[in-house]
Amino acid sequence: MDNAPSDASNANSSSPDVSSADGTAVALPADIASLSYEQARDELVSVVSELEQGASTLERSLALWERGEALARRCEEWLMGARERLEAARRQAPAS
Repeated sequence: MDNAPSDASNANSSSPDVSSADGTAVALPADIASLSYEQARDELVSVVSELEQGASTLERSLALWERGEALARRCEEWLMGARERLEAARRQAPAS
């Protein structure tokens, strides 16, 4: 099953910019921006696991943390797009 959203159903899939906690736009790295939800989620699980086990150096830990943050933002993009699609479908459904 193809999990990629159509251009019309997920505006976030065409733009790798998302808002940070302080509201500023943050561009996702291209390799992360192209991931499906499942790919981003699976890699995020791996990143968290490696962080929990204790990375070899502080620099490695920081790099993993930053990648994990970007992966989490990508997952959030997909979830927001799915929510928008569901809301659009509900608006188009005839009232019972």
